[in-house]
Amino acid sequence: MARFWTSDLHLGHANIIRYCHRPFADVDAMNAALIDRWNDTVEDSDEVWVLGDFALGAIAEMLPLAQRLRGTKVLVAGNHDRCWAGWGERSHRWIETYLDAGFDEVLQGWVPITIGGRPARACHLPYEGDSHDDDLFVSQRPTDDGTLLLHGHVHDQWRVDGHQVNVGVDVWDYRPVSDDMVLQEYVRAQ
Repeated sequence: MARFWTSDLHLGHANIIRYCHRPFADVDAMNAALIDRWNDTVEDSDEVWVLGDFALGAIAEMLPLAQRLRGTKVLVAGNHDRCWAGWGERSHRWIETYLDAGFDEVLQGWVPITIGGRPARACHLPYEGDSHDDDLFVSQRPTDDGTLLLHGHVHDQWRVDGHQVNVGVDVWDYRPVSDDMVLQEYVRAQ
C-alpha cells in the first residue's frame, strides 16, 4: 500500500482549462484524462488524499466520478467543495453526499500528518500565496511555523515554495503524486 496526494482536479469545470492552460479540448476530455491518469498511477490498495476542490459544475454528475477512481480516498475539503466548513452550516449537509459518492473520509481545515518520518500538515490552502493576486481565505489557513505543508489551491503557481509543496494536478502531470516524490521534490528545492 502506498499513499498519494492530489488536489484541484476541478472535475466538470470547463473554465479551469483556460484559467490554468490545461491541455484538454473540453471538459469531457479533461475528466477522462484525470480519471485515466489517476487509475494508471494508483492501485486499489493505495490511499489517495485529495486536498480539496475535487469537482465543480453539475455536482450531481461530477461527484460520482469518485467511484471510478482507484484506492481509498480521503478528502480534505477545499473552498470549491460544497462540504467545506468555510461555507458555514450549509456545508455539513454535504458531507454525507461526498461519502456516498465514493470518499472514505471527509476532513476539514489542516490535518497533522507524517511523511518520510517527518511531521507535516495537509490542507487545501497554503500558508501564503494564491492562484490570484490576493491571498483569499486568510482566516482559514494554517499558521506557518516552519512545518512542511502539503496543499493545493494555487494551481500552476508553483510546485515548491519554501516549505509548502503544492500537490495540485496542474504541476504533477495531472495525476496523484506519491509520498516519495513529494519528499524528493521538497528536498531538491531546499
